[in-house]
Parts: sequence; structure tokens; C-alpha cells
Amino acid sequence: MNISVTSVEELPSLCEEIFSCHPDKKVFLINGPMGAGKTTLIKELCLQLGVEERITSPTFSIVNEYKGTDSLVYHFDFYRLEDITEANDMGAEEYFFSGEYCFIEWPEIVSNLLPSSDKCVLIDIFVKEQTRNFTF
Repeated sequence: MNISVTSVEELPSLCEEIFSCHPDKKVFLINGPMGAGKTTLIKELCLQLGVEERITSPTFSIVNEYKGTDSLVYHFDFYRLEDITEANDMGAEEYFFSGEYCFIEWPEIVSNLLPSSDKCVLIDIFVKEQTRNFTF
């Protein structure tokens, strides 16, 4: 599916569509260039899962954990990782196979640790001027 968004006000309906298209998936891989809106998208996805606490980028902590209405939510940002060993050392694979929601920025760094592609949702963000195109 391909959806274009021109304002953050459109994100709630985009996220509803993502969840309705993939009701049984828990691992979401978010790709896009720096500044594309990966964290902004994940914030809205978390809100839709009932997260009430402040949602921030885990750029320095690598993972943030939130309590949603019915599950835990993990938000990863692997941008700063030098290699997959760092992800292994933090137990990333345990998170990915926990059955809880995992939203992963820069997933290519940990591709060897991820569940099989049929268990994940790949969301690509393409930027053109003020428009964000999301494919999933």
C-alpha cells in the first residue's frame, strides 16, 4: 500500500490503516532518510496503542519502553550502532521475539536478528518536498 501525507494531522488515519492492514504483526521496520519523520510516525503508532507517557527518540538510549493499553511497546533507534554485536549485547533479539510491539528505526543494522520477513511490516518513507510517501 502507498499513502501520501502532507501534514502531521493525517498521521492518525495513516496509522489506523497500517494497523488494519497488519492486525497480527508486532515488529515494524521503519526506513527513511534522516529527517523523514520516522520518530514522528512511531509516536503516533504508540499513541494509537494507548501509550500515555511522553514518547521520545531513543537515539542515545537505543531503546525506549512504553506501556500501551494491552501490551508493552519498544521503540528502537539503531542509527548510532557500529555493528550488530552491540545489538546482540543489549539482547535486541529477545525484544524482537517477545510478542510485544517493536518499532525499529534503521533496521538494516540488525537485519540478521529480525524475525522472518513474513512476521515484520516494512514501512518505507520517501520524502518529496513537503510530502511524505509511506509504503507498507
